[in-house]
Amino acid sequence: MDLFNMIGKVKEVQEKMKIAQEKTGLLRAEGESGGGMVKVIANGNRKIMKIEIDDSIMDDREMVQDLMVAAVNIALNNVEEKIKESMSKSMDGVIPNIPGLDLGQFLK
Repeated sequence: MDLFNMIGKVKEVQEKMKIAQEKTGLLRAEGESGGGMVKVIANGNRKIMKIEIDDSIMDDREMVQDLMVAAVNIALNNVEEKIKESMSKSMDGVIPNIPGLDLGQFLK
């Protein structure tokens, strides 16, 4: 491969990464705990967008705290998986499939 082809490939990867980053921000994932008593929605920027808490558990502060932590962690794990899938699709054919390469790490 000559130098010009390599530079072109790098530019292509940069463009695809930029587009992938923009798309990632639009991703949404939900996490819930306590059988749905607490629901959390996170976006692809790893920010919590919404928290819903069932009124029936509001009297038990400790339970609410525990369920919130669990739901937030589940939502963030779920959105992380969506980010990996999205990045993999965006880079398909541009970057060779290397086992263990996590393209989502470039969006943090």
